[in-house]
Amino acid sequence: MTRIISKAGHAAAVWSAGYAVLGVAWALGAPGFPWGASDPDPDGALSLLAGLTPDPGGWWIAAFALLCAATSVALVRGRGGIPLVVAWPLAAFLVLVVPDSRLMMGVAYTPLLSVAVFLDGPWGQVGLADAWPWPVLNQLLCALGGALLAAAAVAAQRRRRDACVACGRTDQAGGWTGPAAAARWGRTAVAVAVAVPLIYSATRWAWALGIPVGVSESFLVEGEKDAPGIWLAGAYLATFGALGAVLTLGLVQRWGEVFPRWMIGLRGRRVPPLLAIVPATLVAAIVIMAGLTYIRRALAGAFAMDMWGAWLPECFWPVWGAALAAAALAYGLRRRGRCAHCGRGAVAAARSTIAM
Repeated sequence: MTRIISKAGHAAAVWSAGYAVLGVAWALGAPGFPWGASDPDPDGALSLLAGLTPDPGGWWIAAFALLCAATSVALVRGRGGIPLVVAWPLAAFLVLVVPDSRLMMGVAYTPLLSVAVFLDGPWGQVGLADAWPWPVLNQLLCALGGALLAAAAVAAQRRRRDACVACGRTDQAGGWTGPAAAARWGRTAVAVAVAVPLIYSATRWAWALGIPVGVSESFLVEGEKDAPGIWLAGAYLATFGALGAVLTLGLVQRWGEVFPRWMIGLRGRRVPPLLAIVPATLVAAIVIMAGLTYIRRALAGAFAMDMWGAWLPECFWPVWGAALAAAALAYGLRRRGRCAHCGRGAVAAARSTIAM
């Protein structure tokens, strides 16, 4: 992790240079421009950038990427101040504005579509390429660039306050980052991160059973007629979300720190913290992206109030994502021991097993 954070600025600079080249190429007529007419969603219902065209859009992309590159280089050289102020909005734009809800759908449907070729019916006609067309894959790459820039900003901030680049700790321990404090606010974060997705899941399970929760009965009938199996697919997503809610409990339960007995070959062993932190953080970012798409569309008047079940639960996904990210952070703060890089922290992590 130390190496990743310390090298994030270099990686962000490389990413930025690559997109600057792509922007110029697209502006000069190269194929592959991922927005506008080449996007499977050209009417702009999902993407805020649907109106871009290669010219002048490509030039704007190149200019934005060059700004990211200059900011990354400045952060690597230890220059704080303005580069830090600029880095966070750039990273937020790449992670929260460029992607839309299709990125979450691609991630959620990938396990199913990986075996779709063996299924009968309409699902047998759908493959991974349908979930990951180039415009959606480009969103993933943009989010990666934003994550690298954010990591570079974190490293620069830690250097500015004389904190360890690896763990962020200074000689002044305690506060909200201490194990005891993290355990308290982490429980609240987990409770929210478990409750919000279950609201969404309840509506989709109801639809799969033919119960029109938050929608009209004709909506369910016509949806099934137009796309057979669509409500079963919704139930699949609901189950995916509910499973994530159950796994979130592990951030405050003993089985999230020590593998349970039924896991043959692993039982009794310590759960590596990153095994929980990395997936939780990725899911948090993805659901925030998707939720913001629904909020943007709701504010634009794209939905009807009498059909609230089709969109209102999704508008709470940013709350879910923020709570999940906070829960993952609390879990990491509780479980970290002595830093191998700076030597700060307890010799052994304090007892931190919690029961909800």
